[in-house]
Amino acid sequence: MDLYEYQARALFAEHNIPVLAGKLATSAAEAERAAQEIQRDTGADLLVVKAQVKTGGRGKAGGVKLARTPEETREAAEHILGLDIKGHVVRKVMVAQGADIAEEYYFSILLDRTKRSFLAMLSKEGGMEIEQLAVEKPEALIKRNFTPLDGLTDTLAREMTEAAGFAPEDQAKLVPVLKQLYAAFVAEDATLVEVNPLVKTDTGEILALDGKVTLDDNAEFRHPNHAELHDASATDPLETKAQRMGLNYVKLDGNVGVIGNGAGLVMSTLDVVAYAGEDLPGQPRPANFLDIGGGANAEVMANGLEVILSDPQVKSVFVNVFGGITACDEVASGIIQAFKILAADGVEPKPLVVRLDGNNAELGRQLLNDAQLPHLQQVATMDDAARRAAELASDAAPASTAS
Repeated sequence: MDLYEYQARALFAEHNIPVLAGKLATSAAEAERAAQEIQRDTGADLLVVKAQVKTGGRGKAGGVKLARTPEETREAAEHILGLDIKGHVVRKVMVAQGADIAEEYYFSILLDRTKRSFLAMLSKEGGMEIEQLAVEKPEALIKRNFTPLDGLTDTLAREMTEAAGFAPEDQAKLVPVLKQLYAAFVAEDATLVEVNPLVKTDTGEILALDGKVTLDDNAEFRHPNHAELHDASATDPLETKAQRMGLNYVKLDGNVGVIGNGAGLVMSTLDVVAYAGEDLPGQPRPANFLDIGGGANAEVMANGLEVILSDPQVKSVFVNVFGGITACDEVASGIIQAFKILAADGVEPKPLVVRLDGNNAELGRQLLNDAQLPHLQQVATMDDAARRAAELASDAAPASTAS
């Protein structure tokens, strides 16, 4: 679960990580009142109004504005609320106390699955996108892997600050903050804690001005308080629907629906579909990740199709199944069942390309042939099936076929 910035800052405050005052507002009037309260309590002469969306690029999109008075804060909130930032509509803003910034830094801790360890990253050059920094100036980004058993020790934190080029007096102030951020990372079962920028003020104080936190959903049973951090309005309705059905589904931004059995096969299918669509009009891309699992039955298959076909972006669907524990005749039965459900709801199915191989593949293919389902095609190989699904979703596909 990704947190909003205001949630991340509240979590930081709970773990004694230095942050400035901030208040959430869902209207311009609330933002004005928040500014009044912050200035009354802190004496701040500079305020920042920041869009609360779970995506980057807020500043470039006009989602971050400075203000000096409650009236200016209200005007800024009126401008930001309702903005569309990379498909995320701004419904709330954070009004925060501004800071006199002397220097901006970057720091993050994340779970590095490839090395089965934690990874800490630190740079004196904060404020810019870390991906850009890693490409343009990799020497400026200090990276260190360490195990949960070792933790982020004083020695490691000091070594990183020294390698990043911090002066000894700044190292002495930074090390405790880095360790506090790591403590929050562990205590909250996070997979990512990122601060960009982590700043030094004109008075030498270290502050976390921004925060990005991702919590591990698998650890929710240890954190009943995390339930209140969920924001149903920010979750894609299809992902919510799939979650209720117990499906392993992630919505993407393409137009070719993808269903497979096994995460590895589905990931490979996404790549093959993307490659197949590269030279086609409109460059069709995968619309989702959906793994029906190793022992999926007809009901699971039907539920998966129902979710994917509910996505208005989807123009075609590729069902790619290699039967092992999952029998191909069960998959075929699920497809037939899904078509019946759609017909009962008055929904015309979209073009469906099916590739079945492995356990009971011949029986599955025969069931689909006998059912004579509209807009369904069976293709023998994965590459050919991906190509056909991409063609049906391309801009060159006839409207009657691709809709």
